[in-house]
Amino acid sequence: MRTNIEIDDKLMNFVMATGDFKTKREAVEQGLKLIKRRKVYDGLLALRGKLEWIGDDPAAWARYREDQLTKVRAKAAGLPFEGEIDPIFLSPGFAVDLVSTPLVQESAAEYGAPGTKAP
Repeated sequence: MRTNIEIDDKLMNFVMATGDFKTKREAVEQGLKLIKRRKVYDGLLALRGKLEWIGDDPAAWARYREDQLTKVRAKAAGLPFEGEIDPIFLSPGFAVDLVSTPLVQESAAEYGAPGTKAP
């Protein structure tokens, strides 16, 4: 968008001298991006104390992942599901096996040697 604005010469000279900008347009665009970033940061600060941290509990993360994968599979099959899907599970770089697979595989030692009966 083309816009004509009047900018304080001293401020622009200071920014151009101290910043790593090649043009005044680049300096203004970086300033606008900084304001946008600040608004996002303020939104995150507003969530302080309102989110539940499930910590580093592997079982909780496994349940969360399985819940998300169930929703993705339901969406792919055209079935209804409740709640939202975390965007990371919808990104093209995240491959989802649409067939349900276990998240944890027990070692063969827990089952005993092949050909032996379990106790």
